[in-house]
Amino acid sequence: MPTIPAYVFLPAVYGAALGLNAAGLALLISRSLDVVIDPIIGALSDRFPTRWGRRKPWIAVGALIGGFALVKLFQPPADVTVGYLIVWSLLLYFGWTLVTIPYTAWGAELSGDYDERSRITGIREGIMLLGIVVAGAIPAVAAGMGRPESEALAAISWTAALLGLPFFALLLWRVPEGTVAPAAQDTRMPFAALVRALRDNRPFLRLVLAWFVNGLANGIPSALFLLYLEHGLRADQGQRSAMILIYFIAAVAAIPVWLRVSARWSKHRAWCAAMILTCAAFAVVPLLAPGQVWAFGVICLLTGIGLGADLALPPALQADVVDYDTFRHGQQRAGLFFALWSMSTKLALAFAVGIAFPVLAAFGFKTDVVNSVRAVVALTVIYAWVPVVLKMIAVALVWAFPLTPTRQRAIRKRLERREHRWRASTV
Repeated sequence: MPTIPAYVFLPAVYGAALGLNAAGLALLISRSLDVVIDPIIGALSDRFPTRWGRRKPWIAVGALIGGFALVKLFQPPADVTVGYLIVWSLLLYFGWTLVTIPYTAWGAELSGDYDERSRITGIREGIMLLGIVVAGAIPAVAAGMGRPESEALAAISWTAALLGLPFFALLLWRVPEGTVAPAAQDTRMPFAALVRALRDNRPFLRLVLAWFVNGLANGIPSALFLLYLEHGLRADQGQRSAMILIYFIAAVAAIPVWLRVSARWSKHRAWCAAMILTCAAFAVVPLLAPGQVWAFGVICLLTGIGLGADLALPPALQADVVDYDTFRHGQQRAGLFFALWSMSTKLALAFAVGIAFPVLAAFGFKTDVVNSVRAVVALTVIYAWVPVVLKMIAVALVWAFPLTPTRQRAIRKRLERREHRWRASTV
């Protein structure tokens, strides 16, 4: 529930309270420091199996830390400071790291089938989007009741924390973890050898670079979404909430479609098609005049459809990259690879805010005044056309991705034969 509201609402809320430069710098600091933790958590969750599993203990601790920090961050005091934003955002991101890296690695290990992996990630991300729709509906209801967005943020944090308790309990109690061969559990490689292993995994480097560039393309409009609606289109609070709902409902509805497309075309080509669709929609944004909110709603619909592929397909491709590493090095390091994946995501989001806000401020844009035409044009171009350029770069990187369905299935067959020989030797 709270992930996208944290990226969409918080920059605008803290930007208004602290100023764009201060809020952008604070979020850049907290997100950049959070990146350092990712590979440590990923490696630890790979290396140390417990009686409760490799992934579950980290998730349990992270849920408690993240839930408490979420409530504090979504309910800032009237005299909020930059230090407050840095401390609580750091704790929130640390808690989320403890949850998301073991969780996504766990999901990648549930199946080795090329298309079933897409279904697993599609269902997982679709349910996540349903939570985001619930979070997006809360501000819409608050606006209808005449309540400010600050109360809506507080309601989102408490709803997420209270709903999280039973669902995390269900996850930890009922979802099993697979067994891993002892040789595959040993991740105690020298650092230089680990760097060589990552460097030699060309599909991973290509995919993670594309994911980073695409993350920048998604992070910039996420950070500027509310500012563009308010200052570019002059939308009211109810219209802003409606646009968010359209965007995420479209993403949920589109996931089954993208899964069918990926089964026919391959995951990487389907993802490219989604990014091209998003570029076509964003290219029209600077042509809209103030007040054309519902025309922008069509753009939200189309970009939401593209988001469905962004969320469902790349993690499934990442699971294929983990297979390639296991095949070459004989170790199962899904946690480490998804940690590096998470680092790329966080760096992209950090740079998106850390770059977009200061550039806007350099053009004279302010949140609490009627801005000049020059400032509004800068907001619109940074919001819409910069992501188009970035997404086309990501398309160029992904279009000829080497782990095709045929190659991935061949790798899985060899891994399964290797595992079968190991199990037979232990009997």
